[in-house]
Amino acid sequence: MSGWLGLRKPRAHGPVTVHRRATEEGASRPPWIVQAPRVALVGWGIIVILGLFVIRLWQLQFLEGGSWRARAEQQQSRLVTISPPRGVIYDRNHEILVRNVPAYNVTVIPGNLPRDAERRRAVLMRLADLLEDVEYSTREGLDHPEYRKEIGAVGRSDFPPVGVAPRPGLLEMVQQVQFLEPFAPVVVSQNVERDLALLIAQEADVTMPGVDIEIVSRRSYAHGELLSQILGFVGPIPPERVEEFEQKGYNPNVDRIGYAGVEAQLEELMRGIPGRRLIEKNVLGEELRVLSETPPSPGDSVYLTIDVELQRVAEDALRRGLVEHGSPRGVVVLLDPRDGQVLALVSLPTYDNNMFSGRLDEAEYEQLLDDPHRPFINHAIADQVPPGSVFKIVPAAAALQEGVVNRFTTLNCPGLMYLPNQFAPDDQSLAQPFWCWIHLQAGIGHGPVNVVDALAQSCDIYFYQVGGGLEATDFRGLGVERLAEYSRQFGFGTSSGLDLPGEAGGLVPTPLWKRENYQETWTTGNTYNFAIGQGDLLATPLQMANAFAVVANGGVLYEPRIIHHVQDATGQVIRPFEPVVRNVVDVDETVWQIVREGLDIAVSATGTGRRALLDDLGINLAGKTGTAEYCDDIALKAGRCDVAFDEVLPTHAWFVAYAPEEAPEIVALVWVYDGGEGSLAAAPVVQEILDFYFRRQLGLLEDEALQPEDGAPAPEPAAPEEPALPAPVEPAAVQPES
Repeated sequence: MSGWLGLRKPRAHGPVTVHRRATEEGASRPPWIVQAPRVALVGWGIIVILGLFVIRLWQLQFLEGGSWRARAEQQQSRLVTISPPRGVIYDRNHEILVRNVPAYNVTVIPGNLPRDAERRRAVLMRLADLLEDVEYSTREGLDHPEYRKEIGAVGRSDFPPVGVAPRPGLLEMVQQVQFLEPFAPVVVSQNVERDLALLIAQEADVTMPGVDIEIVSRRSYAHGELLSQILGFVGPIPPERVEEFEQKGYNPNVDRIGYAGVEAQLEELMRGIPGRRLIEKNVLGEELRVLSETPPSPGDSVYLTIDVELQRVAEDALRRGLVEHGSPRGVVVLLDPRDGQVLALVSLPTYDNNMFSGRLDEAEYEQLLDDPHRPFINHAIADQVPPGSVFKIVPAAAALQEGVVNRFTTLNCPGLMYLPNQFAPDDQSLAQPFWCWIHLQAGIGHGPVNVVDALAQSCDIYFYQVGGGLEATDFRGLGVERLAEYSRQFGFGTSSGLDLPGEAGGLVPTPLWKRENYQETWTTGNTYNFAIGQGDLLATPLQMANAFAVVANGGVLYEPRIIHHVQDATGQVIRPFEPVVRNVVDVDETVWQIVREGLDIAVSATGTGRRALLDDLGINLAGKTGTAEYCDDIALKAGRCDVAFDEVLPTHAWFVAYAPEEAPEIVALVWVYDGGEGSLAAAPVVQEILDFYFRRQLGLLEDEALQPEDGAPAPEPAAPEEPALPAPVEPAAVQPES
């Protein structure tokens, strides 16, 4: 028991002894020494934290101070872009065609609206009543009838349905910005009428606080439809091009850009240089003062080569011609062959470009878009159509220059010729027939003709042989390669270089082209059609007029010009007019004389173009009629391309002339879509236009009636004009020629 107690005592009293010893030793030390490790740890932590704060403050103050200072200044200031006045456009006689006029926008400044909800509602409701086209609200709750009608079909995830969501109302427009920049004006309606703008301005001062009228500039086109295809129009920057124009310094919310025509072609010059206004504002965005201001520089003024008076006469004459012949589409091109200036460029149907300056009539716009004859397209430069017989100047000049024929070489025109099948030359049933236009009227041909007679009488069989030769008589023609080369020299197959956007290039067909596109071999029949301006050959009316300018001036192919010169705001010419020579056709002067002789006879008392004569004025014209078969999408849809073997497809009417024949100063082209014969539909229109042109030059027009009278004397019976040829139909058994 004691042994057990002896063992227990040390264990029971050991801890007490150790504790007493530690207490006695600790009683001799200061208390702060006992807590020092903890205090040191906390102190060092505080020092590190304060050090980090000091380093960060030093970084913000000295390293990043400039950046934060700039941000602060930006937040208390706003840079406002001031749109410059857009350049004015004049015609060649300095008549204003496009000017800037004031327009009125209605704005709302959310920060200036009454704070009381009922008063704010009353202001917006009254404004909605005045504007009529803008509602107070279109999204108050989910009770909109159109919404509810579509919810079941599209589900909540697609709400509101695409195409159903109405235009935001005044309430929604205000709510979108009232917490961002409450004192920035919100445009709620554009281009309101002047009287309505004055009424709103009067009421705003008394009963509609926060509502204001903003005066802006808009384009006014003095002649509307007459020049819309040339001038184009301006409109807002499309969403897909916002980034592009922002990089050029445009404000997508304010600035407008040119669409089509001269407005698009000279956008950078006509835009001008925007002004800048730096405004100090408070935290709510309210303007306090103007810190600095740089005024805008107006855009450059543009002078065109267009004669607006001649343009009007040309359009009126064309409209009458279209009505008379039941055609929906037509073109007039008037050129100066001496330097390429475009005197008039008419394309019908057309549109009034003022529709884009004011409130757009959506119904009218949709109607224009749905028109199959595309009023927004400039048909003078964009329509690619077969030129028909007016193209014959090219193979005539090429054959003379290449020695295929000379002035006196005669080829027989029996009215109908056959192209034998290469693999069965003796089988007449497999031969392909080719008509001359006169065969369809008289049942006979022109007989022996030379190149002058062939041009004057528009003999198709002569040009078949000149183009593709005739194996039966061992006559070697130009061949497709030389014919294509001269076509390109005359400007076909590529755009003319006109200084307007949207020009097409046409098509000069070749064996390689046919192989690549149809996987077929070129045949002699293709060359025959090519030589008379049919087949796969396509040209724009402008290209055809320019080709006649080459004949008129003796071989120079100019790039047509519609912009004469550009002046800055001080009147200094910064872009003068300079004729641009694209090519000089490699043809001798004697060749041009022979070709011009044929065109001179064509517009004579016995020629196909007799309806264009100006004998009463003593002015001699030279020109060529054309009647070209076509089959486009409109004709296909109407079932007019399905014709019998001995019938013709629908036809376009052409007539091109230059005058005076001795010293040409004007080329006139008229093209009438689906107009029938060129001598009947196109030549009289050219006669009316050139009659005015030369009467004005000779001072024979009366002051009170500068334009020709609507009623023109009935034309005399004309010499037969070539109708279109029946569509060549290759027999199924015909094999490709070598």
